[in-house]
Amino acid sequence: MTTLERSSLLAKDLDYQVVRAAMVIMFAFFGYQRWFPYEFERLVPFISNGPLIWWLYPVFGHAGASYFLGASEWTFGSLLLAGFWDKRFGVLGALGSTGTFMATVTIIPFMPEGWDVAAGGFPAMTGNVPFLMKDLVLLNGVRLTFGLSTRDQDALC
Repeated sequence: MTTLERSSLLAKDLDYQVVRAAMVIMFAFFGYQRWFPYEFERLVPFISNGPLIWWLYPVFGHAGASYFLGASEWTFGSLLLAGFWDKRFGVLGALGSTGTFMATVTIIPFMPEGWDVAAGGFPAMTGNVPFLMKDLVLLNGVRLTFGLSTRDQDALC
């Protein structure tokens, strides 16, 4: 059996594989930008208003918080990638990804000036809120990935 056959890339659930691949790519790109000074300041409104990630600045500082997020995103993306070959790694990546997306989704209600007053406020998004809304979709994508990874219980033992 070849590596490609073992990987399940060509097996059933192609939509699941495409969602997993998209998440791996997303984590690779977002994780990459966390290592550069321009990103340190760009993260300030997100981390400062995040009820689950506010502690990153007191613990790591601006650069360290960005590095922590980048390392986390690369770790979860790598686990999701490894999940193509071993579902156990995919499950770990999905669990870590769930934490990542929960942390960012919870920022939405606390983001200052996130709802356009001139358009009547909620649901007229403005500023950083539209960027964060993608994480609702990604959260459900990781839910799908987790569910399909754990569907075959024998593969996890």
